[in-house]
Amino acid sequence: MTTLLVSGGQLVDELSVRRADLLIEEGRVVAVLRPDHARTADDTLDATGLHILPGVVDAHVHFKEPRRTEWEGFLSGTTAAAAGGVSTVCDMPLNCHPPTLDARALALKRGAIADHAVVDYALWGGVVPQSLDHVAELRRDGVVGVKAFLCDSGLAEYPLLDEFSLVEAMQACAGLGLLLALHAEDPVETRRLGADARAAGRNQALDWARSRPPESECHAVQSALAAGRATGARLHFVHISTADSARLIGEARADGQDVSVETCPHYLLLDESDLEQLGALGKCAPPLRSRKHVDGLWQAVADGPIDWIASDHSPAPPEMKQTDNIWSAWGGIAAIQTLLPALLTEGVHARGLSLPKLVSLTSGAPARRLGLYPKKGVLDPGSDADLALVDLDRTWTLETAALRTRWPISPFVGRSFRGQVVATLVRGTIVWSDGAVRVEPGFGQPAVR
Repeated sequence: MTTLLVSGGQLVDELSVRRADLLIEEGRVVAVLRPDHARTADDTLDATGLHILPGVVDAHVHFKEPRRTEWEGFLSGTTAAAAGGVSTVCDMPLNCHPPTLDARALALKRGAIADHAVVDYALWGGVVPQSLDHVAELRRDGVVGVKAFLCDSGLAEYPLLDEFSLVEAMQACAGLGLLLALHAEDPVETRRLGADARAAGRNQALDWARSRPPESECHAVQSALAAGRATGARLHFVHISTADSARLIGEARADGQDVSVETCPHYLLLDESDLEQLGALGKCAPPLRSRKHVDGLWQAVADGPIDWIASDHSPAPPEMKQTDNIWSAWGGIAAIQTLLPALLTEGVHARGLSLPKLVSLTSGAPARRLGLYPKKGVLDPGSDADLALVDLDRTWTLETAALRTRWPISPFVGRSFRGQVVATLVRGTIVWSDGAVRVEPGFGQPAVR
């Protein structure tokens, strides 16, 4: 059996940063060794001057396969993931065709992506009013949870759950012990404000933001939490954009409710002034907020209501962003490759976020909540040897040519970062180093078996 020794680096876990070496055998960590150990291995990877982090578990990506690979696919998407230190991705059920709403669609998706991934992956299922009867088969076939919208998803084939079907979905998920992820924006308020803006000819980027105010998120969160208490469902709120919403969720958890919450790098680094400058390139839902909300969200990260940070990577062809009418632009941001560098730059270096807390936010917490731990999300004996080697102090600027997504567009192009991924390993194999992917498509495997 081939062994690999990762030596000379600073190992980061959820509790500490310490000098330690990793001994890897057959793709798994077999020992965490003190610097004075006498162990040898078949191969050695020198990590001197680098920090060794568990590979990022990105719990929220949209790779849009099958049948929408002209937007993004698992080959380009997981290559970008590897470039950013992400070793496991959890793909969402919409934007692909058909959406992953039943066992047949799940099987089609698995077949489509099996030969393309270069990092490991897990899959979310979905639930819409017409698919409530299929939730059990998705649970049986190994999804990490199911996702629903409380507002218009923008896709006719993925309608929202109204107040009645939401309770039905929660009851079904509660009976199965299945996690229900919610996109929480108030449907009535966002629909009314959006219609008013379009009728008045207000079609700029900030008009989009004004049509989806912070209150619309809070109202939807409050309603969903109330329904969750009544049904006993396990809930997760995706891409929360305000500290007020995060605190509501944190208070519900403190009261005994089984609920978690994520936010995303674009809500932590970008604000409405960036949206005004970026235009459609910065369109996402919920929208980018004011600087006050950005700072408040960072406080929620530090204080604990935020469980993890995910990319919500959702790119589209350039022509779907190249418009002066914000209502016709695709709403999504390409962010998987910059997830970890963004948090190192703005979180660790600028705001004093500790490296152990960063590891919890990007690896440990999502892996535990989604049932992937301790196979993923940690570097302990028996765990998969998924790791990111990071030069914590290297300063660099993101250039278009460096992007590995299907379309090289990102709101972070031209931004300087401090902290760069030098190499990414999945199951003890280098999948990314020296600016290039090092494995063949199909190396990535399902993280849930």
